[in-house]
Amino acid sequence: MMTETEGRLHQHTPHHRHMVRCPWCGDYPLYVKYHDEEWGRPVTDDRTLFEFLTLESAQAGLAWITILRKREGYRKAFLDFDYRRVAEMTPEDEERLSHYDGIVRNRRKIHSAVANARLFGMIVDEFGSFFNYLIRFFPDGKRIVNDIPAMESIPATSAISDAISDDMRRRGFRFFGSTICYAFLQATGFIDDHLNSCHCKGGK
Repeated sequence: MMTETEGRLHQHTPHHRHMVRCPWCGDYPLYVKYHDEEWGRPVTDDRTLFEFLTLESAQAGLAWITILRKREGYRKAFLDFDYRRVAEMTPEDEERLSHYDGIVRNRRKIHSAVANARLFGMIVDEFGSFFNYLIRFFPDGKRIVNDIPAMESIPATSAISDAISDDMRRRGFRFFGSTICYAFLQATGFIDDHLNSCHCKGGK
């Protein structure tokens, strides 16, 4: 999830001002579009789930705006997030990407994206889809819509993100601790943490 400080990196979008939305996106167009069209909306397809897993992992230690600005670069670098093809990338491919300006050029994160793609595929093979794997951790197999009256009510982790990140770590995933996992679950709509007053609350 983006911070309120990041949200202040804004340009004005007057036609959006009448809408009530979570304050972390400010008026910065890239954040507003992401907030309104993606954040908290349920995702079920494997390619999109792998995209967010890769992006959230790359975000570790960085501002989310940095990743959003490089999103197209990540799509090109990681083969439009086709996890089966990414899983086949070689050490030579990883070396090439370490010099590519379109992504965060952290060798460990690049390597983990490739390694995570292989593990992601193994989970899909085991459970039928990555969605099927994740939803098992949720009570009654249902997404959670949290009561969020104010920004300070938004948690950074939960018992569910703890359990998922622990299980994924045992499977070999890297750069996916509980905080990153929780942000991933927010982004992909498994958890809806929009403010109660936000026009996106409960979005399908």
